Amino acid sequence: MQNTDKIWTIVDSKQADYIELSDRVFEMPELNYREVKSAAAHAEQLRREGFRVETGIAGLPTAVMGEAGEGGPVIAILGEYDALPELSQAPGVSEHQPLPNQPAGHGCGHNLLGAGAMLAAAAVKDFLAERGLKGRVRYYGCPAEEGGAGKAFMVKDGAFKDVDIAISWHPADFAAVTAAISLANTTLDFEFSGRASHAAAAPHLGRSALDAAELMNVGVNYMREHMPSDARIHYAYLDAGGIAPNVVQAKARLRYVVRATMVSQVHELIARVRKIAEGAALMTETTVTSEVVSAMSSLLANTPLEDAMQRNFDRLGPPPFDADDVAFARRMQKTVTPAHIESAFRRSGLPVTDFPLCNAIAPREVPGPRMMGSTDVGDVSWAVPTVQARGATYTIGTPGHSWQLTAHGQSPLAHKGMVHVAKVMAGVAVDALVEPGLLEKAKADFAERLVRTPYKPLLPDDAKPPFHMF
Repeated sequence: MQNTDKIWTIVDSKQADYIELSDRVFEMPELNYREVKSAAAHAEQLRREGFRVETGIAGLPTAVMGEAGEGGPVIAILGEYDALPELSQAPGVSEHQPLPNQPAGHGCGHNLLGAGAMLAAAAVKDFLAERGLKGRVRYYGCPAEEGGAGKAFMVKDGAFKDVDIAISWHPADFAAVTAAISLANTTLDFEFSGRASHAAAAPHLGRSALDAAELMNVGVNYMREHMPSDARIHYAYLDAGGIAPNVVQAKARLRYVVRATMVSQVHELIARVRKIAEGAALMTETTVTSEVVSAMSSLLANTPLEDAMQRNFDRLGPPPFDADDVAFARRMQKTVTPAHIESAFRRSGLPVTDFPLCNAIAPREVPGPRMMGSTDVGDVSWAVPTVQARGATYTIGTPGHSWQLTAHGQSPLAHKGMVHVAKVMAGVAVDALVEPGLLEKAKADFAERLVRTPYKPLLPDDAKPPFHMF
């Protein structure tokens, strides 16, 4: 208890600098692997705190690592700072209002994610120094979580090989220990090549790459009935062959994301999608090539670390939202449907109320099926014992990857939620350093899981970071 109170006091004393960092990153949203200004801001803050800083980790120009302390266990705290395309939005406004000349936006709250994680790391650094304890804390600034799989490439390069445990978090509408369920995924690009021709005078001489792309999409859509119900496949046109309808399009490029709960299922689905692409090329007398852009593994649980995080949440309670936060949240809830709100409560496992903000810690066990996304934290969790939190930083029912989520980015309620979850992460780190046996239990749990299911990364050995994926 005494250690917990101390680390939380340190977090409170440092919060102003990290709220400012979060707000600064919010104002310069940068996409996958282009987070140059955001990474520089994180490196600058690490140096100001006295961390030993390295940049360009694992050959990724926008990956940053800061270390403090000496000897002992290594505790990693993971942050992110990438934004999303087409999600520009004025902060604090409860109507869709994109900012001029700024198409990207922090529609997943990663401005908060990076700053909150570094706040926790900085507090642990001071705790180690004040207590004269052996141990090292590292903040990893990880680029390109939004489909770019930055952490997977970092794992592949051995960036976490001497880490004892890793701690992370993600913005959410409820505070809780993150259940270790996610979808493994692979992102692939398919390019069809045909033959251009005049679409009126000589259509018979053309071979349409666009036709092939559309046939592929139709084929995959028919396949959906015949794949696991919790698997997901999505696609987008990267290049539809041009804007002239009187030209038979000679090139077309598609991006597919294939997701499933098991790595083996992802491999099976990819093989089927590739067959459909080949069939579309055969039907149109075009050719097709494909390449893996990125890939992420599913999450591996760690019960001792999750138990430790739950104890910190239970003792801390929900974030200290005030009347102004509630008023803003009520305005934001008017921009979504009742179904959004009901779905959020159902996912949380808490009973539905009319209160628009998290006022209780969500339970770890939630009955019924769970909707899942993907995260490159998954690959870290197969390399080192890992635990994640959800931090309550936005209104209940806010859709992920939406202008509404971006609108929360600089709000006082988001700041409160960020500081709240930083306390939980810092508390888990301190528990791992001072609680007898916790690290050993976490490592034993990790080893047992790997024996049952060995790590098989989805990234091909020759995969290169997709520095220009957007």
